[in-house]
Amino acid sequence: MFAIPLTDDAELRPLEVWQAEEFFAHIERAREQVNRWIGFAAASPDLPGARATLQRYADKQAADTGRIFGIWHQDTLVGGCMYPHFDAERGTCEIGVWTEPAGQGRGLITAAVRLLLDHALIERGLVRAEWHCDPRNERSWTVAKRVGMTAEGILRSSFPYNGERQDMQIWGILRDEWLELRETQAQTQA
Repeated sequence: MFAIPLTDDAELRPLEVWQAEEFFAHIERAREQVNRWIGFAAASPDLPGARATLQRYADKQAADTGRIFGIWHQDTLVGGCMYPHFDAERGTCEIGVWTEPAGQGRGLITAAVRLLLDHALIERGLVRAEWHCDPRNERSWTVAKRVGMTAEGILRSSFPYNGERQDMQIWGILRDEWLELRETQAQTQA
């Protein structure tokens, strides 16, 4: 298994089916915070549900249509990021994130998102990365803004969730924009 350092005491790793118990324990700690925003939390109400969620992402990874990663801080799973949608043929992907309170305020989510953007837009050569969130989820869209994405609009009453129609805010960044941001960051750090 690989691990990519995010900070001195945190890393990004693949989140796999064999880790279902750890994933479920994490979702239980995060549930109050993420149930409102993240569909897979509600789809993981118990250990079999958590295992099924991870299996869906394992299947997506095998088909090159999605992937899920965990963020471990001091060897405890505290959040993660994913490609809910990854379409190499069309050159587009979506990035999503979540965290429990213990993972907040450390820059871990932002660092992980930058790695996923590098992978999708530079390594894999996709043209566009998107971020979808409820416009009321300020913590989410703030990350999209922080990494340089552009707010592109709101799809009103876009999907049902918990018996109510929800709006979806769309953020996006193109490969050329990401490359320019990375170059500017590199020059600033030099």
